[in-house]
Amino acid sequence: MKAIVQTRLGDAGVLELREVERPVPGPSHVLIRVVSTGLNPTDWGHRRIPGFLGDPAGDPSPRVLGWEVAGVVEQVGLGVAVHRPGDRVFGMLPYPFGVGSAAEYVVVPARSVVPVPDDLDLDVAGAVPLTALTAWQALVDTAGVAPGRRVLIHAAAGGVGHFAVQIAASLGAYVIGTASPANHDLVRRLGADEVLDYSVDGFLDGLEPVDVVLDAVGGAVTVQSLAVTRPGGTIVSLNLLDTPMLGDAAVSAGVRHVPMLVEADHAGMTAVAGLVASGAVTPVIAGRYRLGDIEAVRAAHLRGEAGHVAGKLVLQVP
Repeated sequence: MKAIVQTRLGDAGVLELREVERPVPGPSHVLIRVVSTGLNPTDWGHRRIPGFLGDPAGDPSPRVLGWEVAGVVEQVGLGVAVHRPGDRVFGMLPYPFGVGSAAEYVVVPARSVVPVPDDLDLDVAGAVPLTALTAWQALVDTAGVAPGRRVLIHAAAGGVGHFAVQIAASLGAYVIGTASPANHDLVRRLGADEVLDYSVDGFLDGLEPVDVVLDAVGGAVTVQSLAVTRPGGTIVSLNLLDTPMLGDAAVSAGVRHVPMLVEADHAGMTAVAGLVASGAVTPVIAGRYRLGDIEAVRAAHLRGEAGHVAGKLVLQVP
């Protein structure tokens, strides 16, 4: 099978298109014929730095990145009862060590994928799982967003952010998003009640206190968010490489600060699929690239790495 691989760390030029052995599903796993896979900051991050996966130099087999998948079940392993060959499924590979969806086939735990809603095309469904699950786990599982809560979502037009706006709105929250002026209309269409221009100094000044902050930015934004979070509120931070731990300052303010990594989650993915099926959540696709075109894949990495992408970039197979 064809796969996007790397044998060393570096810029997008280290990515190669190679023929590699097609995997075989073991017990409780399924083999998926990949139709699409979304690109995320963790992809270009692990391409550049060791991260959770270490340095691929010297590994006996090349590394295949990718944690999101949409496709068709090709084969099921021993004991799999929830899927059959031919099923349309999407989901997230176990993060961080279950990597490998930037390929024509991938093996995943059977319960990490769920049926794709009928109205969602497989060629874009791969843009949903990791980012929508991140938003769901942050807002629902971690922060307990409920109707009437004020929710501040930083980078509201981004991969996680644009799903978070839709999910928070579907839960009945009052949603405030931050975005560049070019993306304000998009964020409002997604369901935000207010949109703030993060490029303006003091953009949070005068904001009425919020109950929940979803912080995918880190750095100074994390510290600034504490000042607008009411006592008893929650800040969920996602950019763990650049997030200052608020520690005593958060405790003194009566605010819970939670750094979070997304996890493969059957229940959460089922909930996300339900929101997509109902029309409450729709992926915004900023760009589509062919997995079989290595120059296109490298261009997608470079575009994502440059930042300011509204929505998701997706690799499509063939």
